[in-house]
Amino acid sequence: MNRAITTLFMLMSVDGKISTGSTDNLDVDKDFSKIVGVKEGLHQYYEIEQTTDLWSLNSGRVQAKIGVNTEKMPSKTPVSFVVIDNKHLKEHGIRYFCALSKQFVLVTTNKNHPAFEIDEDNLHIIYQNELSGKDILKKLKSKYKCDRITIQTGGTLNAMFLREKLIDYIDIVVAHILIGGRETSTLIDGKSLVSESELSKLGALKLQECVILEKSYLRLRYEVLH
Repeated sequence: MNRAITTLFMLMSVDGKISTGSTDNLDVDKDFSKIVGVKEGLHQYYEIEQTTDLWSLNSGRVQAKIGVNTEKMPSKTPVSFVVIDNKHLKEHGIRYFCALSKQFVLVTTNKNHPAFEIDEDNLHIIYQNELSGKDILKKLKSKYKCDRITIQTGGTLNAMFLREKLIDYIDIVVAHILIGGRETSTLIDGKSLVSESELSKLGALKLQECVILEKSYLRLRYEVLH
């Protein structure tokens, strides 16, 4: 394959929500830890996360939500991070990822992104006129020797990768909670299909494993049938 192999790894509710609400101050990472009956088993998601690929793909919006623009500088890890961002990461957030990452690749369509003004040995920028998941994954493999990458972006970017047939595996931890809300982000958002001619854009799955975790959590692993 001439691109990185991908696994979409996410924490979601039983009704498919990956956030607790529609505003950026609501987030499952922060909020699930406060909910009695849910917080007790939440650690299992983070333990599984530690076993994922050594390349991780994220969105700038999600990372800004969890505070990278203001957090103190982290210790270096063996993980390389790719962040798709146009406006959410500030200079501090970019330097945060440079400190955290083995290699940090920023993907942007913004010619004026603050990353262009930063000089760090492990900072790389992929500039695109129009966002293309296929081009990102090809460049990651050819230029940065990334063979496998874990996707942990938001619902809109997840949809882009799905529609471009770029998700190879799904690894979902399901929290035993219902969230609801039409405007609350789900695992796959983006534009809805409008005709039968688009049915090929759907993602049929083959179940690989269903694991009953502790405290009513589930882990579902699928292969995507392209």
